[in-house]
Parts: sequence; structure tokens; C-alpha cells
Amino acid sequence: MWLAYQSTGVIYGDIGTSPLYVYSSTFTSNPSYDDLLGALSLIIWSITLIVTVKYVFIVLCADDEGEGGTFAMYSLMARYSNISSHDPKTKNMVKLERYISTDMNSSNKNVRSFLERSIVCRALLKALAVLGVSLILADGILTPAQSVLGAIQGLTVVKPDISTGTIVGISCAILILLFLVQPLGIAKIGSTFAPIVIIWLIFNFTFGIYNLVKFDYTVLKAFSPYFAGHFLVRNKTTGWIQLGGILLAFTGVEALFADLGAFSKRAIQISWLCLVYPCLLLGYIGQAAYISHDPSAYSNPFFNTVPPGMFYPSLVISILAAIVASQAIITSTFQLLSQVMKMSYFPQINMVYTSEIFHGQVYIPMANWLLMIGTVVVTAVYNNTTRLGHAYGVCVILVTFITTNMIALVALVVWRLNWLLVFSVWLVFATLDGLFLTSALTKLPDGAWFTLLLAVILASIFTLWRYGKEKQWQAEGRGRARLHNVVAKGSNGKLRLTGDFGGGEITTIKGLGIFFDKAGDMVPTVYEEFLRKFEAQQEVHVFLHLRALSKPHVSDEDRYTVSRTSIPNCYRLTIRHGYNDRVISADLGKVVYHELRRAIVKMSELPAFSAAPSSGKASHPESVAESTAVADSVNPTLRVTASPETSAIDEVQMNDTAIDRRIATLDSAYQKQVVYIVGKEELRLLVEKNNIFKRMILGTYIWLRQNTRTKISQMEIPVEKLVEVGFVKEI
Repeated sequence: MWLAYQSTGVIYGDIGTSPLYVYSSTFTSNPSYDDLLGALSLIIWSITLIVTVKYVFIVLCADDEGEGGTFAMYSLMARYSNISSHDPKTKNMVKLERYISTDMNSSNKNVRSFLERSIVCRALLKALAVLGVSLILADGILTPAQSVLGAIQGLTVVKPDISTGTIVGISCAILILLFLVQPLGIAKIGSTFAPIVIIWLIFNFTFGIYNLVKFDYTVLKAFSPYFAGHFLVRNKTTGWIQLGGILLAFTGVEALFADLGAFSKRAIQISWLCLVYPCLLLGYIGQAAYISHDPSAYSNPFFNTVPPGMFYPSLVISILAAIVASQAIITSTFQLLSQVMKMSYFPQINMVYTSEIFHGQVYIPMANWLLMIGTVVVTAVYNNTTRLGHAYGVCVILVTFITTNMIALVALVVWRLNWLLVFSVWLVFATLDGLFLTSALTKLPDGAWFTLLLAVILASIFTLWRYGKEKQWQAEGRGRARLHNVVAKGSNGKLRLTGDFGGGEITTIKGLGIFFDKAGDMVPTVYEEFLRKFEAQQEVHVFLHLRALSKPHVSDEDRYTVSRTSIPNCYRLTIRHGYNDRVISADLGKVVYHELRRAIVKMSELPAFSAAPSSGKASHPESVAESTAVADSVNPTLRVTASPETSAIDEVQMNDTAIDRRIATLDSAYQKQVVYIVGKEELRLLVEKNNIFKRMILGTYIWLRQNTRTKISQMEIPVEKLVEVGFVKEI
């Protein structure tokens, strides 16, 4: 219930403020009674079918571990079908739930098989998911401008001579203030904004009843879909074009799904069905009742229809509600960008989790300031809601159309519903969306081209980054070795490199070496490159892997996993951490030392560490990562483990003498010095193996990567103890 209250303050500001401008965007002159009834019927049934039935009851169920949006649906599909590659760093932590063939009907199985086999279909599905996200992000620039301008234009009712410059100036000031409060977080903002939205909705509800009773209750006939159909048949092309104004009644519907990660399915369903839906219906019905009495009122439908004595309270609350309206799409932007980064479609930029209780609530500073700049520029350029509405509606309806098609695939592959049922429901919504979409596209020359162009640019950036990432993963995966293929024990008992790495004897360097291990399995590239260059290693060295979990904090007892490797005095240390945990700090070496020391003592108590080389399933290092991933996702109780590489050239038995020797070696190395070894990977484009198109794409990716990746200086470890090892990967 608390989330339902918060969601009212965040999600519904956009769709809730649509009564400010729907009728004025639909009609260009005083409407006839029949046209008014038809428009009202279209509004009622659009909100009912598209928002309530499709989104609230169907689409909200297609979440990916609580996350919403077209990208979340794509991620959900990727769990149940082999349509996407995964980041090697997180591959073992992805929860795959693909059904075996015998658990699916033949029609559903054929759909899945077709998606998995067809390169074109996989690419198209990816493109739709990316475009859906891009459209909402492009929408994020227009929504605040549309909502705030709609409210401030209400001043023209009492002051008709107010200048456009004044309206634009006030709107821009309000928008800047809105973006300045975003660092407070969704929970605080939502709790603060919720009373405003609730009062606004109650105003619409009570004003609707007042106008209905006082002016014309016969508009209730619009609940019959006959009037919607008759409107389109009678007005033909004109009526079809006017659908572009009607669709503004459900702008903001995409926020219901995109903001799912910040709230929950049940919270959104409760707040919509119990409050927002009935209030909006009564608001539109009441406006229609007044307009039937005074057709000229369509030009400013909300303010012209407020009851006597309520104009100024309505003006104040509408301005506040319009500010809140922008919050829905701003929050969606943060949620969707976090998904995009998680799926490696965008560089990792700073992301702040704003709630210890609700883990999906995030704030992204860079996105916030870019949105602010874009919104202020758009407000100044378009300067009225009618022109903005032309640019605005296309994004919304295109996202809903993409959602309709993707939810049909989810129903077949994930929910395994009968294809006839899925096709029947899809046909209804695809037809409805198609009517609105084709109408909205007629406004491309009037401003809609701007949002589509912006969405295409964003989608291109996302796709380019992902393509480059996949090529980088391929390059990084080539030639990776296991430890026993890199280091071996020579005839004299000393460690030396294997023949593939030159065969030189390895010199021992004093101190404790901490190698940052990006992948967490096999030989860290930075360690391999260090051996190539220096043929030396520290007395004790650690492969340190940081594993981020989707929770604010990880307790100390669940945080560390230590395992031995096949090299004496070499360990793997995995540190699990939450998004609010501070892991890399000046005393990281001390933490690593204490955890290794404690683990060595525990190793003597575990029989699994006592004897022979591993065999069978445990012979692959990936199995350790896999078991650790399972522990992460369920209940991480794994603490001290035997690496599958253990004992190849290590001590035969972990007896008391061996334990004492290991501890003494660790203590001595730590007291001498601690060195952090970090890899500095450069990507080099193979010109002869890439055509000009690929060279352009990969060249752009390499340039973006060089200018966006985290700098070593941002790591809080002592610079005087830091060693960078450079190496090149060819793509």
C-alpha cells in the first residue's frame, strides 16, 4: 500500500494531466454534439482497453525479475530462449529458465525455434527492444515540456494578453527546479508528490460529477462503443486524423510498465484501479458535458469547465500536478537506462541507488542534467502544447505498438499460452494501436520527426555499443588459458612458464600482489600479461574478483569466498558487494590479507582440501563460478572452496606444517609490501579483416570506450602501490 501511494506521485502525473489538453488537441473548431460523443467514447474505450486491460492486467505480468519496459521483455525472452549472448563477467549469474521441448506445445516450440534459428528475427527483436527504450527516452525530453506548458497556459484564461515569452520563461524555471530535486530520490519525491496528484485527481472526479449533473448527463451514452465507431465512419479521414489528439488521453501509459522496477505490479494495479482510472473517466465525461453546453470551451477544456470559485485553486493544483507529470518519464528514464547498462548496451555511468528498502529505485546524475537541458531547449523552441502534441504522440503510440508485439511473443514462449488465444488478443490490440499509430504518423512533418530522429540516434548508439561489446568479448575470450597451461613446476622444483609462454623460469618478487580479475575464472589476463613481460611473480598473489549483487549491502559473513589454485601461495578471492557497499578503498590490501589468513586456517579444517587432484565435473574452473553464482542468487553460504585446479603442483596435503608455512609466507609478504596490479586493455581494429562499414562502427566504439571507461585515478587505492599492465586485444 505504501508503494501504491508512492506510485501515485510518480507514475500518474503524466497520464493524469492529459485532461488539460486532449479536447483542444483533438478539435480545431467548435465540435458538434455527435463528434463530442464520438471523441468521448474513443477516450473512454482507449483508456479502458489500452491502459487497463492491456497494460495493467497483461503487460505488467511480463516483468524481468521486477523490471519493466520493452528491454525487460527482451531480457525475459532471452532467459527462456537462446536469442542473445551474455557478458562473460555475469554469464554464470544469469538465471536461465528455458523449457525443454517436451514441456511445450508444438506451435509454441516452433515459434521459439524459429526465433533462435533466424538471424533476421533475432536482430529484429533486439532492434524493437532498443527502439522501444529509445522512444521513451526521447519522450523524456518532450513530456516535461508538454505538461508544464499545458498548466502555465491556463494563465491565459484570466490574463489573455500574457505573452508567449512569459509562459515559456515560467515553464523553464519550473522545469529546472524539478530536475534540481531529483537527487532526493524516488521515495522522497513520490511521497511528496502523491498528495498533489491525489488532490488533482479528486478535482477531476468532483468537477466531472458537477458538470455531468449540471449541464448534460446524456453524454454518458458515450460508454457505448457504437459512438466511437460511428465517429470514425461518419468523419472518415478527418476522424482518423483526429485520433492523434485522442491518443494524448493515454500518454504516460508506458510509464506504468517502465517504472515497474521502482514499485511493484500489485502497487500499480491498486493505485490505477482504485483511484486514477475512475477519476480520469469522470474528468473527461464532465468536460464533455460542459462542452456540449458551450462548444467553444474545447479550446481550454479543463480551465473552462471548472465550477465557479474553483479556478484559482485549480490553477495552483494543475501547475503542481504538471510538475509531477514530468516525474513519471524522468523516473522511467533512470529505470530504463539502468537496464540498458546492465545488458551492456551503454557505457557504465554513475548510478545512485536512492532507497535501502526498494532496490529498484535509482538516480542517474548525467541523464538528469542532459534531460534538463533538452527539455528547456524543447520548451523554448515549441512554446505551445498543440505543436508539442504533434511531436509527442508518435513516441507513445509507437512504444505501445512495439509492446503489443513483444508481449505476444512472451505469451507464446514464456507463458506457453495457446496460439489461438494469443493471436486473438494480439489482433484486437494491434488493430487499435495501428489506427492510432497511422494517425500519429501523419504529423511527422509538424514536429513528430524530431522525436523519431532522436529515438533513432539513441537506438543507434545503444546498438553500436552492444555490437562493439560483443566483438570485445570475443577478442577477450580468444586464447584464454588455465593456470596449469601457463605455469608448471620444473625439474629443479622451481616454477617456470610452459612452452607456449616461453618456458622461462619464474623469479619471485617480495610482497603480496593483488591482481584485479575481471572475469573471475581461468587465468586473469592481467596476470598472464605480467608473467609474459617480467617472468616473475610475488611471494603471495591473489586473483581478486568483485561481484556486484542487486541489493544495497552484503553482510561480512556472506561477502568473501576464497579458493586455492594450482600455484603455491596463489589464491582466488571473490568479494560480493551491494550497490551501496564501498569495496575499493585505501585499506583494501589489509582486508585481503585478513581474509586470506582466515581462509588458510579454515582450509585445514576442510577434508575437501586434503588430497588429490580434482577430476570429473569439477575439472572445469567454470563450475566453481557457476556454483558461486547459484550461492549468490539463493543464499550465499560458500566461504572457502577448493578450486578445481588445486593440487596439480601444490602441496599434497594441507597438514599443520603446510598451514603454518602458508601463514608465515603470507604474513611476511604482507609486511614487505602490497602491490595492486591492474590491466589496461587497449582494443586495436584489424583493418584487413573488417570491411569499411565494420571499421566505421568498431572505430566509433573504440573511441567511445576510450572516452567513457572508468579511470584508474577514480579507484581509491594508493597510487604509489599501483601497477598498470598494458596489453592489446584485436577486434
